[in-house]
Amino acid sequence: MQNIDLICVGKLNAAYFAAGVAEYQKRLAGFCNFRVLELPEAALPDKNASPAQIEKALEKEGKAILNAVRKGAYLVALCVEGRQISSEELAALIADRAGSGAGNMAFVIGSSHGLAPEVKQAAQARISLGRITLPHQLARLVLAEQIYRACTINAGMKYHK
Repeated sequence: MQNIDLICVGKLNAAYFAAGVAEYQKRLAGFCNFRVLELPEAALPDKNASPAQIEKALEKEGKAILNAVRKGAYLVALCVEGRQISSEELAALIADRAGSGAGNMAFVIGSSHGLAPEVKQAAQARISLGRITLPHQLARLVLAEQIYRACTINAGMKYHK
């Protein structure tokens, strides 16, 4: 069974986001080994952190992200400059990886400051959930739902209309 990891920087602090992600995690159990890994956000001195301080925090988060990725996993970075894809295209990407014999995948969502350049460079794909700005906690829920939707598309189920 394919391993799909969702690696996120920061914790969910709202019960409704946690409940939503847990629901899709439960649903995905029938399609793949879906795991959510929460990594700590690097501490910044205050809300007025300098660009250098933010860069240092992103570098620390980036190292933790890359260390959390399973060996040989296909890394997908969610970033604003990523390519917008449809649910069907996501389903095709997941199916392609599953059929390749190297099916492990890792989707990564960075902190509110984004992702370290090293993570983006290491990623085999960069995608965007659209041109709108989403809080990272909501993006996690939306991505979990889209991974579930992709799996149902691949299974020929009627969830996706």
